[in-house]
Amino acid sequence: MGEIAGAGLLAHVPTIVLPEAVRRELNDGQEISLVPGLERLREDVFERADYDTVVVLDSHWATTVEFVVAAQQRRAGLFTSEELPRGMRRMPYDYPGDPELAHSVVRFAGKHGTWITPVDDPCLPVHYATINLWHHLGRGLPDKRWVSVGVCQTGDTEDHLRLGRALADGIAALPGRRVLLIASGALSHTFWPLRELRAHEASDPVHIRTPEARAADLRRIGWLERGEHAQVLDTMPEFLRHRPEARFGHYLMMLGALGEHACTAPGRAYSAYENSVGTGQMHLWFDRPSGGWTAPRHAAKESTV
Repeated sequence: MGEIAGAGLLAHVPTIVLPEAVRRELNDGQEISLVPGLERLREDVFERADYDTVVVLDSHWATTVEFVVAAQQRRAGLFTSEELPRGMRRMPYDYPGDPELAHSVVRFAGKHGTWITPVDDPCLPVHYATINLWHHLGRGLPDKRWVSVGVCQTGDTEDHLRLGRALADGIAALPGRRVLLIASGALSHTFWPLRELRAHEASDPVHIRTPEARAADLRRIGWLERGEHAQVLDTMPEFLRHRPEARFGHYLMMLGALGEHACTAPGRAYSAYENSVGTGQMHLWFDRPSGGWTAPRHAAKESTV
């Protein structure tokens, strides 16, 4: 039986792949905490843990009529961001995929009442929500497989939880597998307008777009650090007013795989809470509980989907 060996809510902002000198220039001469945080996380987890595959729940990959999971044998090439080509251009990437896991997840779509398609097209784009984190956590570890799953822009909270349930079942169906999950994305996610933006590039949370969004982020960080995932889930309608990235679909997919309301894994902070041109960013890691993740309290229902 496969298992989830650990999971994290991690920031992928473009700043983390800029040269240190540029990062310091943007941040009043100081290093941002996100980069050394990823270095510590790599040392503590990605270079030491027993795992074979990393699944990135990618908040930048927005699908429309279904969830899509990358099913290529290998992803390799040069990445240039259409969003910020000045800072992310011709970045090399090369990592094995995991089509067996992709297809295993898809087999549980009907059980959980959702639509999931595996796609092995070599021309399928990759996104920097995956590439930037692979750059820090996967580069130089050639035996580790990486798989991306997109959020669905027509999906709501329940839809993303259903994807997570199917993901957990797909992992469990593969004997001996150990998988790490990355919910790649931000907390609140509203940028400053262009003419004001350059006055708000420093990492100090005072630059978060609104005081209300900052307060909402900090409440959720406190809950996550204490393992109170049920509080985050129960207050999603309130949090959506602060426009979390991808409607927080990356986190919801992760939580659906970890047990939803039953998940009480406390988060270890691997960065400070930081601003990125108005948006709330932080690295939090959730270790696998000694007894394993607790299944959701509701039973899955068979569906004709």
